[in-house]
Amino acid sequence: MAAYLVGNLKVTNVEGFTEYRNLVGKTIADPGGEYVVADVKSVPMEGNPEHLSVVLKFPDMDALKRWYDSPEYQEILPLRLDKAKVSLRSPKTRFWNKSPARWALLASA
Repeated sequence: MAAYLVGNLKVTNVEGFTEYRNLVGKTIADPGGEYVVADVKSVPMEGNPEHLSVVLKFPDMDALKRWYDSPEYQEILPLRLDKAKVSLRSPKTRFWNKSPARWALLASA
């Protein structure tokens, strides 16, 4: 089953973040990952959206974890850490095929 990584980033150092941005794509592609969304012009519906929204798709959770833990990604990760405030999460994809009313019930299961 596909695994997704959802990220919201507030870039605090655009120039410094550029190097990370230029290198991260190859590390995502190596284990079969791909960008679903990479957007700097999100339309706010609720709350205060960050500067950049990203959704990545991997073949499965093992591939997502292999990417995040890979030496290639870990080598470039420091380029991002002090240049952006980041929230990353991987939703349980089994929720996505259920109606929103059932999400809360499934979350407690």
